[in-house]
Amino acid sequence: MLYKKDLQKLVVEALEKNNGSASIVLVAKYIWVNYQKELECSGDLFYTWQYDIRWAKEELIKHGIIKTTKLSKRGIWELK
Repeated sequence: MLYKKDLQKLVVEALEKNNGSASIVLVAKYIWVNYQKELECSGDLFYTWQYDIRWAKEELIKHGIIKTTKLSKRGIWELK
């Protein structure tokens, strides 16, 4: 079972596995392929996780872990 707060860790993991940067599609694919069973057992999060990874990205930007959209190419999420 996953919780909304777990998504920050999964976003970072997905970016690390993609050499530090990826599109949202690649991030979502990585999470789905590797955590499908956990997501399916996560209640309402199962229906909102793709939206919630965007929230997770914003939190990671606030904590200085991901570059802001001004510093990255359009549509690409990058680790600092």
